[in-house]
Amino acid sequence: MAGIDHEIPQLRLNLAALEHNIALMSRWCLTQGWLLCPHIKTTMTRPIVERQIAAGAWGVTVATVTQAAVALRWGLRRILIANEVVTEHDLARLRGWLDTVPDLELYVFVDSGAGVDRARRAMSGTGNRLGVIVDVGTGGARTGVRDIHTAREVAAGCRHADGLRLAGVGGYEGVQRNERDGVTLGAVDAHIDRAVAVLDELVGEIELPLFTMGGSAFPDRVVAVLGRLAPHVRPVLRSGCYVTHDHGTYARVSPIAGLRAALTVRAAVLSTPEPGLAVLGAGKRELAYDAGLPVVLGARARAATIFDHHLVLTGADGIQVGDLVDLGISHPCSVFDRWRQIAVTDRDRIIDVWRPEFD
Repeated sequence: MAGIDHEIPQLRLNLAALEHNIALMSRWCLTQGWLLCPHIKTTMTRPIVERQIAAGAWGVTVATVTQAAVALRWGLRRILIANEVVTEHDLARLRGWLDTVPDLELYVFVDSGAGVDRARRAMSGTGNRLGVIVDVGTGGARTGVRDIHTAREVAAGCRHADGLRLAGVGGYEGVQRNERDGVTLGAVDAHIDRAVAVLDELVGEIELPLFTMGGSAFPDRVVAVLGRLAPHVRPVLRSGCYVTHDHGTYARVSPIAGLRAALTVRAAVLSTPEPGLAVLGAGKRELAYDAGLPVVLGARARAATIFDHHLVLTGADGIQVGDLVDLGISHPCSVFDRWRQIAVTDRDRIIDVWRPEFD
């Protein structure tokens, strides 16, 4: 399409693979008896999210209030902020939405009495109460209560706040490294068990409790606890990276069979300064590298070193200056925010241009 056909480097999204993944994940969750509330921070791209909703997603998950504002702008009305919201400015934004947006169902994670107090002051008097999910964490990692006493404190604070409602229990087991060895899986299961124990402690105080966990590396470990949840609990999975999958970390660890890598970056060979060495015109500003270097597709070479706007390939015999090389991505969450536009493809032909919206 005009304006993007010849722009290199280029972020490319295979539409057939994307739609396959959306349908596959929808069926998988339905079979497992779980609601899907995909974490859209992965893409923040409206046509992708609209397809997820059309496929039956219960709502959407975001990480920040700014991302929630984008979801609202797109017309979404069930939004789970899987994070603590504590600043006066952000809480005021939530209050404004609850007061003015009809049918808005809004949830936040809370892991402390102090967090409850700040939310209570901001939401006092609102007719549409803010849903509070008790965030259950694990030692040395991210947010989340570390003991049952703090979980009770959060729950008690919600009971005495007219603008809040205790909505459920959640956590994020993906703080563990993306491996499936016995030690890692044991730590994942222990985290999930702690969250279930907190839910068991509080479930009698919640009218329609949510239980929500699930990144993209261990969703099978999360859904396995369904039989341990009370019948009236709504189980909500928040996986997000499934939507494009990848050629790296999730290709290695995802337990969901049949997902297809939908995302690539096309880059040009700028230089071949030494035998067997090629330098591409894409680097840290264009490529994810936090979970491994890109995978070279369709050529016999290996990514060795990455710079701001260059990727060095070794074993690159036969690659010439001016050649176009496709790169498979590891960890899609670190890709979309690097690009202003995406070339949507069908059988390698560009059929549309989509634009991520992170603010």
